[in-house]
Amino acid sequence: MSMTGPAHIGTLRFSVRGPLARDDLPRLYERFCALVSEHAPARILCDVADVAPDAVAVDALARMQLAARRHDCVVTLTGMQGELRTLVALMGLTNVLPASEPPPAGEAQPP
Repeated sequence: MSMTGPAHIGTLRFSVRGPLARDDLPRLYERFCALVSEHAPARILCDVADVAPDAVAVDALARMQLAARRHDCVVTLTGMQGELRTLVALMGLTNVLPASEPPPAGEAQPP
């Protein structure tokens, strides 16, 4: 009996480096979707420490979260710095793009 389908793992680590240009999004999305399809993780820890805080980056991260959820997976952002965290909050996406650690002490938290 042969088993087909993805090799299931619990947590997958993925890194996004920036700055990202709008032209980078299709390749990033394809690469991300291929990994999710191949490994079928329950959770993805996505390192965003080197991502420039701009709308293109937030768009890319939101698309990745949507793709992950289509595969019964969730993306949790790691290494999210202040400006990116603030931008995500201003765009109303804090619940869509959750971070794994709380903001540093003294940094304003979104309402």
